[in-house]
Amino acid sequence: MHKSRLGNIVIDCKTGDLLSEARFWSAALGCPLPAEIDPDGRYIQLVTRPGDVQVIIQKVDHEARAHLDIETDAVEAEVARLENLGAVVVSRKEAWVVMQAPSGHRFCVGKPYRGGFEQGATVWD
Repeated sequence: MHKSRLGNIVIDCKTGDLLSEARFWSAALGCPLPAEIDPDGRYIQLVTRPGDVQVIIQKVDHEARAHLDIETDAVEAEVARLENLGAVVVSRKEAWVVMQAPSGHRFCVGKPYRGGFEQGATVWD
């Protein structure tokens, strides 16, 4: 038995100016920019209400797209469950697994990212 839920919406931006992209998404979604930003960083996590899905703006080398992160207390069990549903593993990273849905959409599976996981996650047998 393990648990999982949607953890993050990641907006992948092919850009040299991540802060500009984050400013746009901050204004568009009504989610403030964080107090501290690393201008040379690869990620900017917008401020969301406690327990809400997190929104992350990410600098990438591939074409712009958005992807979901599924958080789980058992990465390998969740990967196996998703493979049984038709997803395939694209790559394994140190802290997460990149997968592809039958529709072609990429998503990641990793450990819990935000508070309230125990109360809000779905339990799988």
